[in-house]
Amino acid sequence: MIQRNNTLIKPQIKDRFGRPHTYLRISLTDRCNLRCFYCMPEDRIQLTEKANIMTLEEIIMIAKVYHTLGVNTFRLTGGEPLVRKNLDYLIRELASLGVTLKLTTNGILLDKYLELFKEVGLKHINISLDTLDQAKALFITKRDYYHRIMSNIQSAVDHGLRVKLNVVLIKGVNDQEINDFIELTKSNPITVKFIEFMPFKGNKWDWSKGIGQQEILETINQKFKGIEAIDNPKHSTSVNFRIKDHLGTFGIVSTITNPFCSECNRIRLTADGKMKNCLFANSETDLLGPLRENKNIRDLILESIKTKKFSRDGMDEEMESAIYENNRSMISIGG
Repeated sequence: MIQRNNTLIKPQIKDRFGRPHTYLRISLTDRCNLRCFYCMPEDRIQLTEKANIMTLEEIIMIAKVYHTLGVNTFRLTGGEPLVRKNLDYLIRELASLGVTLKLTTNGILLDKYLELFKEVGLKHINISLDTLDQAKALFITKRDYYHRIMSNIQSAVDHGLRVKLNVVLIKGVNDQEINDFIELTKSNPITVKFIEFMPFKGNKWDWSKGIGQQEILETINQKFKGIEAIDNPKHSTSVNFRIKDHLGTFGIVSTITNPFCSECNRIRLTADGKMKNCLFANSETDLLGPLRENKNIRDLILESIKTKKFSRDGMDEEMESAIYENNRSMISIGG
């Protein structure tokens, strides 16, 4: 329960499976200063018109409604959230609610906000980093920011932030670097999150390009002995491990081979103000339109969550292109 003004707020956003939802991912923009092919379609990108993007004030208004319904954790995402103008104002306003604030970023602009994060107590930072090779980074992201990102990762660690590196594994692209990332955990207090390649509109997905949890562990075990399973926090999206005597840890987000949906407590708000019950959900509930008409969106949120399916929006057997191609691209959902 949430303590707010000496009042305990019970989680109220419950789906038909009895799962309370207390974690909201808020996409601030569908713009990004990188062009990672697994996130952003290589063909024409359909960006949302500015008039249809939530203003900072609208984000705060919607966030406050979620908070009154028991949401106690907000993760800011994009696109790239740090390209959003006047971000310091938004972060201070959200922090004033007394929630846990988290951020997912590509790290390019991170140095500009480290002092702010320290001021408001934002400690949890996920940084997308799919390779430790500069030339390969240019191939994946289509931009040359490698050294800046690596420098900002170190700065975040030095500032005492809890840094996780998000690594989307794709066969033939970066699967040979699994143990290089594990080596980073030897003397750095970071967590490496290996993420299975997931299907979205326009990213040319098929599982032949994927690397599953078992293969990842076998690869690590070939070089590093003493893999130890560690306790997974409640509602964790990853199965977590450490190598004996390593300062950091690693986890595996096995969305494809071993879905973690049974304890899901997460919902999403897209940059254009749509509520998505699941990363893979095709259906969305418009909150921004009714908000701009001065309508109460509380009931819309509670009704929307009742339509949530148990696992991966019903893709329990096959990840069929007819289903996931009807979803948005990753960049417009919020990473």
